[in-house]
Amino acid sequence: MRAVDKAYQAVRDGIIAGRYRPSTRITEQEVAAAAGVSRTPVREALRRLHAEGLVDFTPNQGAMVTTWSAEDADEIFELRAMLEGFGAARAATRATAAQVAELRRLAELQYEESRLRADGYLERIGELNSRFHHRLQEAASSARLGRALSALLEAPLIMKTFLNYTPDDLQRSAAHHLELVRALEARDADWAASVMRSHVLAARRTLRR
Repeated sequence: MRAVDKAYQAVRDGIIAGRYRPSTRITEQEVAAAAGVSRTPVREALRRLHAEGLVDFTPNQGAMVTTWSAEDADEIFELRAMLEGFGAARAATRATAAQVAELRRLAELQYEESRLRADGYLERIGELNSRFHHRLQEAASSARLGRALSALLEAPLIMKTFLNYTPDDLQRSAAHHLELVRALEARDADWAASVMRSHVLAARRTLRR
């Protein structure tokens, strides 16, 4: 892996995992030490993260983790509802049997995790949820859609929604995934799009509590 990619991944993972909180200053020295690289690739990595909306540059302070406002959250979830709804409809008519089977496997695992809630379940649910949405995106067979959704799906405020979920929210979210799989199995594009839009907008409501 190139030095700039190592630096980029170190900071990006830290932001998404919450180790770098909103408005936190990110120093080149800190990233260079953590990633085991020099400061030059760190500068390029921070510019990439700025282009993705994860980092801001502030005069006299350098790079800082982007702070997301309520308006930002509304915009991101509305965009997700439109784009992922479109993607779900495409997947309903394009997904292979193997892709649908994998989505069912992930949805069932997530539902079980949300029901049992054993130690570490939130981390596992977050991973399963991310994999489900990415696999669905792949099943939609649209490179343009994938590029448009990439930053939206991994924005820190999206990743932290599970921290606001009640046990009922977690099961409802997992049940949405199972219903979406049934829509894919039925090859019903309208049903799939409707479930996905409802799923995304339900997640938005948890951030307003």
